Amino acid sequence: MNNSFIIAGREYADNARTKGFWINLLMFPIILVASIKVPQLLEEKAIPTRDYILIDQSGELGDVVQLAVDRQYAAKVAEALSSYYMANAKGGVGNEIDLEKMPSGGLDGMMSDFLEQDPGALDSLMQPGAIDSAVAMMQFGLNDDAPEFVAPRRPFSKVDVPTGIISATELGTMDSGEIVSRLRPYLLGDKYLTTDENKLFAVIIIPQGAAAQVKRGGAAGMMQQLDEKDGVQFWAKNLADMSLSRAISSALNEHLRTNEYQRLGVDEEIVSQVKSTQMLFTSFDPSKDVGEEKVSMADTIRQFAPLGFVYMMWIAIFTVVNMLLNNTIEEKSNRIIEVLLSSATPWEIMSGKLIGIAGVGMTMMVGWVLSMIGVLMYMAGPQVEWAATLLEVISNSGLLPLFGLYYLCGYLIYSGLFLAIGSLCSTIKESQNFMGTATVILMVPLMTMVFVARDPNGTLAQVLTWIPLYTPFVMMNRAAADPPAFDMWGSAILMLVTIVTMLWVSSRIFRIGILRTGQPPKLVELFKSLTQSLKNQ
Repeated sequence: MNNSFIIAGREYADNARTKGFWINLLMFPIILVASIKVPQLLEEKAIPTRDYILIDQSGELGDVVQLAVDRQYAAKVAEALSSYYMANAKGGVGNEIDLEKMPSGGLDGMMSDFLEQDPGALDSLMQPGAIDSAVAMMQFGLNDDAPEFVAPRRPFSKVDVPTGIISATELGTMDSGEIVSRLRPYLLGDKYLTTDENKLFAVIIIPQGAAAQVKRGGAAGMMQQLDEKDGVQFWAKNLADMSLSRAISSALNEHLRTNEYQRLGVDEEIVSQVKSTQMLFTSFDPSKDVGEEKVSMADTIRQFAPLGFVYMMWIAIFTVVNMLLNNTIEEKSNRIIEVLLSSATPWEIMSGKLIGIAGVGMTMMVGWVLSMIGVLMYMAGPQVEWAATLLEVISNSGLLPLFGLYYLCGYLIYSGLFLAIGSLCSTIKESQNFMGTATVILMVPLMTMVFVARDPNGTLAQVLTWIPLYTPFVMMNRAAADPPAFDMWGSAILMLVTIVTMLWVSSRIFRIGILRTGQPPKLVELFKSLTQSLKNQ
């Protein structure tokens, strides 16, 4: 066994002192910070203010559309003001957000609920000087060194149609098809309306009589024959960003319903009261202590926290077993394995490799976990609401020990498989016959991890739990949902039996394959060689 540890030390040193290993280790915190900060920076800096043209031939709905765009920006300003205050309030309010009491949707969810009850609640922020007044009112509660508030950019800006393209007199009567024909080069980005070469994002056309193009419910509505060109038209090449079209559509429908209420003689104040009326609906978790069953944002984060561990485990296992495969094939092709066989048995060589690469993997995992904890401690605050709770989950939930256990079990299962493949192949190219199948098998936990998290005790989760190749990933994913004891202990026993069996079979294949040369092996040959080895025991 002493030879095994000597080989393990050599394997660990050869891999741990490579530049690639340290780059991989140091890149993790960089990637983690980038995954949090880059989307924020892209939202603030990368996406420019997008220009749109509004042509209202009806003379009725243009103000409704513009109000919808303005309210969308006002909501963005309100969110920015809220985050600014919490981050700079006296007494460190921004660092003491109690996510246990915050609704599961967080600040965004609270803002959405607020605006759903009263869409016009933010209209005051659209008045000139309103933002400066709001910041001034906050000053008494802010730290003395609080930075100056910077209002977010407008996501969309209205521009007029140059008279050289369509004259003012033509705008009111021109057919929508002709309007789009003249503006098509600008919508496609072939021409620019402004000198800063900002592409035209969208054109909204409201034809005359558009207000009468109403789709009604019921059987009568199903029989209606309406032409889309007679209604409000939204022209845009970018089909991925639907925030503007959704805001306009929602506002127009809300305006239509208000008009319908007026037509039916219903008092507007009564309508407003009815719209703001909501049924009290609260989610509760029966597994929590009495009096604390209300589901919070913290609970939601805890439920999905294992997803990150599953993904990290998958990357780590896939990385280290490929190290094991490549090292084995390299030593075999360079005849180093023959030198090792002169002083160690095949089992000692195999176990040494397993232990050495396991050490590399554990070093990498410890580095990743420490980096993640450090990044979360640095990022925790109102800008990243979930960071503090995730840090608490990692520290106190018991997920870390389970993560280490399931990572080790997953490594032993897949390392035996990849080590056997490496022993049978003389070059990396030869191993591709087996690697394709192994990679597909290893992809299943990634493709199903979101569905397992949504229904951790459902049929899919239970079936995958009892497939040993997937047990480490699935049980890690189910850890926050308190799976049945039978699933935990039963799958653990099955997993241990699989590890022993896999390593035993792999040791037989390894002993046969390490001196194999010639043509790449086929699956049939593999099974025949294994059968022959067992007969000779």
